[in-house]
Amino acid sequence: MFLHPQHFSGSSSMTAKFRRVASKWLMKCGIGLVLYVLHVFALFLLVFGNSTPRVHKSPCGNALSVCTMVFISSFVTLQGCDASILLNSRALTCKSEMESSQNLGIRKLEAINHIKSILEITCPGQVSCADIIALAAKESVLITKGSDIKIPLGRKNSVTCSSPQQADAKLPAAGIAVNELLRIFTSHRMNLEESVAILGAHTLGAGHCINIVNRLYKQKAGDRMNRGFQILLRLNCPTEVPLTNLTAVPNDLTPLTFDNQYYKGILMGTGLLGIDSSISQDPYTLPIVRQFAADQSYFFQVFSSAFVKLSSTKVHTHKKSEVRRQCNHIN
Repeated sequence: MFLHPQHFSGSSSMTAKFRRVASKWLMKCGIGLVLYVLHVFALFLLVFGNSTPRVHKSPCGNALSVCTMVFISSFVTLQGCDASILLNSRALTCKSEMESSQNLGIRKLEAINHIKSILEITCPGQVSCADIIALAAKESVLITKGSDIKIPLGRKNSVTCSSPQQADAKLPAAGIAVNELLRIFTSHRMNLEESVAILGAHTLGAGHCINIVNRLYKQKAGDRMNRGFQILLRLNCPTEVPLTNLTAVPNDLTPLTFDNQYYKGILMGTGLLGIDSSISQDPYTLPIVRQFAADQSYFFQVFSSAFVKLSSTKVHTHKKSEVRRQCNHIN
């Protein structure tokens, strides 16, 4: 079963309108078709990786890339989860947020466009790019043996872009303090457990050296890192200034599987980012990390709740938004 958009906050009239929008395209297109297309694409991305030489060739981060689109689309702008991340600067009067250095690891934008083009043939003008991102992320978690997340639908797309400056200012840095990260997450209606759970998306894919070297070569007092793991990272990222942006290190021992290995790893000092180490030492988050490491089913349950809240941030349903015909261009 797939939920209609009943989790969104706001006025009752807005919630009712949101449900009508979702019901309209579900009735016309059929959720089976939409999920089938998304499931096939998610499988293709995981098995074959990228199809062009211009993009980083490791397939292990493909599922994470789609999940990260939800994270960035929700966090960067005051506009909310609106697929502004897909807009191409060449078609706009402003620069796309994709030009931010914070968005280095985002790939598979072309895959979202392919999905959109297929759905436009069968049900034109019905399924928004924002919904496709959310559904593709849901499928990416499911196909990597994670939970089957029930997400609300009916989002529309923005007709304006977010800037690289907004992305630089609003996306949490790899070395952000625990208190600051929790403040950001709680502003998106997440509780403490959900805030720790959403970081569990790091169980998929890999991290780039550019996000690791500051911690690796300028290690702060109290930053707990396994010595053997530190040596391995230095072999993969041998210079304080990375020689290339393409070098990446798996986030945990099972980068192709959505599981609770991330939490097991950070308890052993093998967390890749500074925030990974920090939540394994903070007195408020450590008990939650231990619980998730011990109980994968509970982690899946809390992650699903957090994901729904994140992907439901300030969604667009009003007349000033649209359902784009092409995800990288406004209509």
